[in-house]
Amino acid sequence: MPDSAWTGCGVDLLFDGMTLDLPKWFDLHTHFRQGAALPAYVQAHRDMGCAGALAMPNTQPPVARVTGPNAETAWSIQSYRDELLAAGGSAFEQLIVPLYLTRQTTAEMIEQGAASGLLKACKYYPPHGTTNAEHGVPMNSLIGGDVLRAMERCGVVLCIHGEQHGLSGAEYLDAQHNAETTFYRERLPWLLDNHPNLRIVAEHITTRVAAEFVAAAPAHVGATITPQHLLFTLGHLIQGLKYHLYCLPVVKFEEDRAALRLAVSNPDQRKFFAGTDSAPHATKVTPCGCAAGCFTGGCAPQLYAMAFEESGISPLDGLGRDLFEHFLCRNGPAFYGFPASMERFQMERRTSQIQALATAAGPVTPLPTGLGMELTWSLVGQS
Repeated sequence: MPDSAWTGCGVDLLFDGMTLDLPKWFDLHTHFRQGAALPAYVQAHRDMGCAGALAMPNTQPPVARVTGPNAETAWSIQSYRDELLAAGGSAFEQLIVPLYLTRQTTAEMIEQGAASGLLKACKYYPPHGTTNAEHGVPMNSLIGGDVLRAMERCGVVLCIHGEQHGLSGAEYLDAQHNAETTFYRERLPWLLDNHPNLRIVAEHITTRVAAEFVAAAPAHVGATITPQHLLFTLGHLIQGLKYHLYCLPVVKFEEDRAALRLAVSNPDQRKFFAGTDSAPHATKVTPCGCAAGCFTGGCAPQLYAMAFEESGISPLDGLGRDLFEHFLCRNGPAFYGFPASMERFQMERRTSQIQALATAAGPVTPLPTGLGMELTWSLVGQS
């Protein structure tokens, strides 16, 4: 049967030798921020065939309560979700807002939130580990405690920014170890020993150590991988100080990139899935440094396709197409317990460029634009 024919059994229609038709995908780690620019960020996701998202709660103030109106000290999942829906998120099939774990989080809050249906996931930030992470609590204070035990009982997912906090210098980033490897060697085994049934997503993993840990962990431990960590290494960031590539955790070394590529290319894998960590900044460079985050709204599927090709996997071939579809469109929904989208979007294997996104807060530069990088894939439609 020719490639242009529908073959069923989960194999996607290939319109011709250079065009893919895929289920719309879910970005299970992204930042929509807040304020007047919010509709533009949501629309950028909708424009790239995104059927839903997990929206990070590190707003100012943080999303640290489940219900109730916004307050000076904390927003709620309910109030922030309502803002996202009003900004265009009502078109999404799924919209998950995790609860930011703070010192004010209680087991009762977890149990009541899960019973209400609003609470699907909680987010762990290492204290001061990334943008607006000053409300985070040390993992040591959570392990064995009532909050994680309540999450375990209620089936609430723990989304982890997996870096050990409080490190500096060579302990934070060295050729042999870094904040992420320390966390996955020391904290995650301890966490699983104490909470063996806790559902965990290791978010935006960047290292061989993290990839191997997740691959060997129980089935209820998964991981998101960003396009930039599949495409680039520390050398790309440092050579010319390409600040649009600066994100946290930072891109790592070639052995780490190779391990991430190996993880997504395993034909039997269902643990690794798309989570862009797309983080828009109208002002990327500040007087005191550089804001952390790569903005990939409008171009993430193209970047993921390029990463698969650089890994030696063609999304246009039979097995490669299946691997790409599961990573981008199916593994994440399956992990979170909702169906893959029945709607479709199309990509074509031809070059394109993406322009800065106009927002009410000012223009936001996408990662490829900031790097002067030509995309080798184009978005061509949705259905």
